[in-house]
Amino acid sequence: MLARKSRWLAIALLFSLAPIGCPAGTIAQSGKPSVAPILHAVTPAVVNISTKKVEMVNNPALRDPVMRELFDIPDRALRRETQAAGSGVIVDAARGYVLTNDHVVKGGTNIEVITKDNRRFKAQLVGRDQATDIALLSIKADGLTAIPLGDSDSLEVGDFVLAIGNPFGLGQTVTSGIVSALGRTGLGIEGYESFIQTDAAINPGNSGGALVTLDGQLVGINTAILSRAGGNVGINFAVPINMARLVMAQLIANGEVKRGRIGVSLRTPGSEAGRSGEIEGAIIESVEPQSSAALAGLAKGDLVTTANGIPIKSSAQFRNFIGLTPVGTEIDLTVRRGNSPLAAKVRVEPVLQKRAAQNAKQN
Repeated sequence: MLARKSRWLAIALLFSLAPIGCPAGTIAQSGKPSVAPILHAVTPAVVNISTKKVEMVNNPALRDPVMRELFDIPDRALRRETQAAGSGVIVDAARGYVLTNDHVVKGGTNIEVITKDNRRFKAQLVGRDQATDIALLSIKADGLTAIPLGDSDSLEVGDFVLAIGNPFGLGQTVTSGIVSALGRTGLGIEGYESFIQTDAAINPGNSGGALVTLDGQLVGINTAILSRAGGNVGINFAVPINMARLVMAQLIANGEVKRGRIGVSLRTPGSEAGRSGEIEGAIIESVEPQSSAALAGLAKGDLVTTANGIPIKSSAQFRNFIGLTPVGTEIDLTVRRGNSPLAAKVRVEPVLQKRAAQNAKQN
């Protein structure tokens, strides 16, 4: 009880400082702390998604052709239609683009988008990417509202966020919390992971919904919860919008994400001999002969510190960066070899389809 009271006191203090840092519009006319003005602006952009799916019935007796003939069981009995509900976010009102999770629409034969004002539209699947659990839909509609895309790289632990979605199919629901951690990896949820962790309550049905800052910027797509019982326990994950933005660009251009690689294996530095303090970056463990990394002069033991000017903090971040960079693009790298900084240009090579799964672990 004391912890909850302290949390709301902190929120109240935040709002009381509106003139020196809190976004305009977060103080209601009555003077009480409120995020209602922000929600008035962003909630019309969060939609419900209804997906009809055809699943195969897992019954050995029904699959046995002798049994089906003996009891005159039709083939349609092997299939059943189910309906699933999730959430989505309008990110381009003019073109009707809606971001959501891949698992929300995967296998869907009929996808319907329902706006906050209860309009229903049949959605077309522009493309989906299972490795990041991101999918892009399009609808033809007038009068749509989109949420401005923010910069998830600028988030800090402790920033206040709002989660908006359709939990348990109840209808649009808003919860609040803070950013609990950044760059979460190794959870085995997706192939490319760099999750925003938040304690804003997320439950089944919230998948594909919006994670929004207090100035109304979309910084994440709510994706998963960590729970043994299947309900919210305050450990929830969202795909950073900067990652989703890169995926969306490729889905619009190609209908899929074409994975790239440079031909290295990586690891995150630990306590390295000869270096003091906390070390960030990605250490190159090996370089494939004749790969683009080899041709760029990269070598085992090099510590990659920046890519296109972006600080690299871990091997997972660099792996994600490579995997989401369009094939054929050159990346400007800064590396440390011993105590000497070096610059290198490396071209992202295409990945064969059969190696795509391996590429989530090696680049």
